[in-house]
Amino acid sequence: METDCTRDDIPVNGTPAGDGRTGAPAPLPAGTRLLHIGPHKTGTTAVQGALFAAKDKLPEHGVVFPAGSRHPMEAALAACARPGMMGDTVPTERHWTRLVEQVAAAGRHTSVVSSEFFADAADEAAIGRIVEQLGGDRVHVLVTLRPLARIMPSQWQQYVQNGLRMGYPDWLEHMLRKPPYEKPNPSFWRRHRHDRLIERWARVTGPDRITVVVVDDRDRDGLMRTFEALLGLPGNLLQPVPDTANRSLTLAETEMLRNLNVEFRGNELPDELYSRLVRNGAVMHMKNTCSPTPHDVKIVTPRWAVEAAAGIGAEMMARIGASGVRVLGDPALLSAVPEPSGEVPGEARIAPEVAARALYGALAAAAAAPVRHTAQAKARTVHQTSSKELVRVLGHRCLKRLRRR
Repeated sequence: METDCTRDDIPVNGTPAGDGRTGAPAPLPAGTRLLHIGPHKTGTTAVQGALFAAKDKLPEHGVVFPAGSRHPMEAALAACARPGMMGDTVPTERHWTRLVEQVAAAGRHTSVVSSEFFADAADEAAIGRIVEQLGGDRVHVLVTLRPLARIMPSQWQQYVQNGLRMGYPDWLEHMLRKPPYEKPNPSFWRRHRHDRLIERWARVTGPDRITVVVVDDRDRDGLMRTFEALLGLPGNLLQPVPDTANRSLTLAETEMLRNLNVEFRGNELPDELYSRLVRNGAVMHMKNTCSPTPHDVKIVTPRWAVEAAAGIGAEMMARIGASGVRVLGDPALLSAVPEPSGEVPGEARIAPEVAARALYGALAAAAAAPVRHTAQAKARTVHQTSSKELVRVLGHRCLKRLRRR
C-alpha cells in the first residue's frame, strides 16, 4: 500500500507507476471512468470548478468532463435516492440517466465525474448500480479525505444553510457523545465515517480500484496536481477558480441564519420560500458581496471535540490501511491534534452592512421571481387568527405585492 506521495514504484490498475513528475502517481489507463465521491468538505468544489473551467482543453489530452455544469448534484442525488436541498428542485431519474449517457458518449476517452453526494449512497445495491451504469470494470473510485476536526465546523454551517436550528456546541455533543450519533443529521457519519465509506465501495469495486488521497491543507495546489497525474494531464492545467459563493460563513453569519431558521420553522413557512429567498437569496448575496475580515469570529471547535475527532481519525485510518486500497499522502494528518491557537474568541456580532446585504438579497430574490405556493388561509378576522399564521399570511401578501410591482 502506498502511503507517501514521494513513492512512485507502485502500479495503478496494473500500469507502470510514475509519469516523470516527482512524487506523482501514474496515469490511470485510457478509457477509465474516474469517479470522485468526495466526501463533503474535502476540496470537492475546488476540483469541480477547475475541471469545468478546463473542460474545453481536456479532450486534446484524452480526457472528458461529461457534465453540463460544474457539479452534477441532481444526478448524484437521484442515483443515491436522496432528496435535494431544502426547497430545491426534486432530483429525478432523468438527471441521472442524462449523466450516464454523457459518460457513455466519452467512448475510449478517460472521463471524470465528481460529486460529494455519491458518498451518500446508502448500501452496496445503490453503489453497485452506480458503478455498473457508469462503466462497470472501467470505474476507478477516488476518495479525498481531510481531518475530521477541520470538516466538522464546515459541515455544521453547511447544515445550517439547509435549515438546521441546532447550535454548534449542541451539535458536537450529538455527533460525538450521544449514541446512536444520528441526530439531527444522520448523513454526517454516513459521509464521514471514512473507513466504512471506503469499505462499502470496496466491496463493490474491489480495493484495487480505489485510490484515497489525504489532502494536505498546507499544500494548496497538491490536490490539483494529483488529479492531473491520475488523468495524465499536463502540469498546472487545472487551476483554482475563485468562488465566493462557496465560502464558509463566519460564526456571526451562521448564528444569524440559524436564528432565522428557528423563526422560519416555527412559523411553518413553505420550503420553496426558504430555498428562493434565504439560501439562494439572502445567503448567496451575502457571500458574494461580503468578505470575512480578520476581526470576524470563526467557528471554533472545543478542545474535547478536536481530540475526539483525532481519535476517530486514527481508528479510521487504521482500518483504511488494512483494507488494501491505495493511499496517497500522509495518513498521520487525519489523526493529528493541532496546537491550540491561544486566541480568545470574541463576541460573534453581525456587522450592519452584512445584515443589510443579506436582507437585500432576500428582497431582490422575491422581486425577481416570487415563490408560488398552494397554501391559503381561511377567511377569518385578525383576532381569530394565530400569530404564527398571521406571519405566514403577511409574508405571502408581501410576495404578491412585490410580484405586482
